[in-house]
Amino acid sequence: MPKSVIDDMKSHMEKTVNVLKGEFQKIRTGRASTGILDAVKVDYYGNPSSISQVATLAVPEPRTITIAPWEAKMIGPIEKAILNANIGLTPSNDGKIIRLNLPPLTEERRKEIVKDLRKKAEEDKIALRNIRRDAMDKLKKLEKDKGITEDELKKYEKDVQDITKSFETKIDEAVAHKEKEVMEV
Repeated sequence: MPKSVIDDMKSHMEKTVNVLKGEFQKIRTGRASTGILDAVKVDYYGNPSSISQVATLAVPEPRTITIAPWEAKMIGPIEKAILNANIGLTPSNDGKIIRLNLPPLTEERRKEIVKDLRKKAEEDKIALRNIRRDAMDKLKKLEKDKGITEDELKKYEKDVQDITKSFETKIDEAVAHKEKEVMEV
């Protein structure tokens, strides 16, 4: 029973960290990444589809993303979807390929992005602590209901704390990695 509480907690924490990493991928850095287009949906025969499902995405240069639609008539809808997504990029095409040129980030904008990264990370650490608190409460209830002994409770509480620390470290590493990416000129 305590094992299921801890497994459940790990699963929730893993999801929290993965969501944060996913959010970080969408954040624009000085270097081009196709991840910023993940949330952009294009109308493909009446179905909202991600751009990667209707075109080939590539990063031929550090500040350029190319989009090669599989069907030539998709160029217009893809450009429209990018403009409507409000990601701060203006597409240009040559009739076959759409190019997105990322303007260089100013120092001020880089610092602003880093500040946002740290804020998101702190919010996720709070979420981890809430998950930890819930797990501790369940373990204490088990001890109260005589499901585990007081000594077992202490051992499980230590395990819960160690697991929480390891997930906080994963968040710190993700922030440090993204921060380095953002500040790189």
